[in-house]
Amino acid sequence: MRRTDRLFDLILILRDGRLHRAEDLADQLEVSVRTIYRDMDTLVLSGVPVAGERGLGYMMTAPITLPPLNLTLTELEALHLGMAVVGEAADDELKQAAKTLSAKIDAVLPEDRSTPPSGWGFAVYPFQDAAAGFRFMPQIRKSIRSRQKLAITYANAQGTRSERVVRPLQMEYWGRVWTATCWCELRQDFRVFRVDRIRSLKVMAELFVEEQGKSLADYLALDHSESAAKPGTT
Repeated sequence: MRRTDRLFDLILILRDGRLHRAEDLADQLEVSVRTIYRDMDTLVLSGVPVAGERGLGYMMTAPITLPPLNLTLTELEALHLGMAVVGEAADDELKQAAKTLSAKIDAVLPEDRSTPPSGWGFAVYPFQDAAAGFRFMPQIRKSIRSRQKLAITYANAQGTRSERVVRPLQMEYWGRVWTATCWCELRQDFRVFRVDRIRSLKVMAELFVEEQGKSLADYLALDHSESAAKPGTT
């Protein structure tokens, strides 16, 4: 079970207002007690109204929760942009509300992409930086669907620029930044580009077809425990 699904199931279980032991929750969800402890800490830190402690049990202290939402990548992009705008607002109360909302959303995002533990991070990445990346995302999405190559100018962490021709395969959200996984024709290998570091982008007329060793399935089959899975690896 993905952690996202497990957190949602925990909320459903706790909504009855009763006290639940971690051992019973672990048996019901078929995970370890230690996993339940970590999940409960995540729910509490994200603002879910849960009270309790290890060794005693947990219960929901407020009956009101929002219904589950299934967000598309485009909707998540819009929500992230909104958080960035509010995070730059002059109203301190709105800033704090944006931070707590960000933490709640981060708590239920999929973790199969090794999402960084520090949350959405819109306060770390200023709105101006986020906007610089968002402007290219519609073109990247369109090119993924139509399988069109992209010509990009990319700046690495040191600011060094390079010209690349890439085959865009997917976009992902890492909790702080959006990335584009591509087959890079310059490196003849998979590369993960941070979208906010793309300085220019042009959709090429040239199309690409799936080739063995260059497809998204091939990338996902790789061992991503090393740098290939980290955003900004070029």
